[in-house]
Amino acid sequence: MENIQQAEQLDFSKVWFMFQETDRKFQETSKQFQETDRKFQETSKQLKETDLKIQEMKEILEAQAIETNKQIKNISKKMSEGETRWGKFVESLVDGDLLNLLAARGIDITVTNTRTKSRDKNKPFEFDIIAENGKDVVIVEVKTTLSVDDVKDFLNDLANIRDLLPKYKDKNIFGAVGYITEEGASTVFAQKKGLYVIRATGDSSSIINAEDFKPKCW
Repeated sequence: MENIQQAEQLDFSKVWFMFQETDRKFQETSKQFQETDRKFQETSKQLKETDLKIQEMKEILEAQAIETNKQIKNISKKMSEGETRWGKFVESLVDGDLLNLLAARGIDITVTNTRTKSRDKNKPFEFDIIAENGKDVVIVEVKTTLSVDDVKDFLNDLANIRDLLPKYKDKNIFGAVGYITEEGASTVFAQKKGLYVIRATGDSSSIINAEDFKPKCW
């Protein structure tokens, strides 16, 4: 009987120990779970804060992009307006001396017209200066900075000039380019193609072609 009681007491002690050990592990697991949940909550909070900061940064960048784009448009507009005013100034320098310059080359011009544009959408063009006297016509392209490409574009227009301006089909048509500065060998190229080259300097302008230069008649 005593042995049975001892065995029962021993079994109870083992069960109680196992129960305590299981409860301890359960408490540790519960603590670990709580710690994991806490870290998860912290991470979730950090992610939300990060997402909020990203969204705020995105809004700031979008606002800055809009403002930058606005500033670029304003600068482009001012540059365009400045180029237009500067271009008109150069045109006025060339136009102011044009009659005397051409007269010195044997072309007695009586009238000049500026900014001649096409109203025909199928034949668009704009010529800066057209000088004429009834039989001779000199068409002038004016650039602040003259490039070879500018000369090529102008030559293309002159090649079709009698179609673009049929009222001059029976006239002697000559071409000229006016400029302040040049890129590359644009003035040399223009002269080789038979164009008068007019350089605006200070408050006047001059034809730089040689005295014996023979202009091309289109």
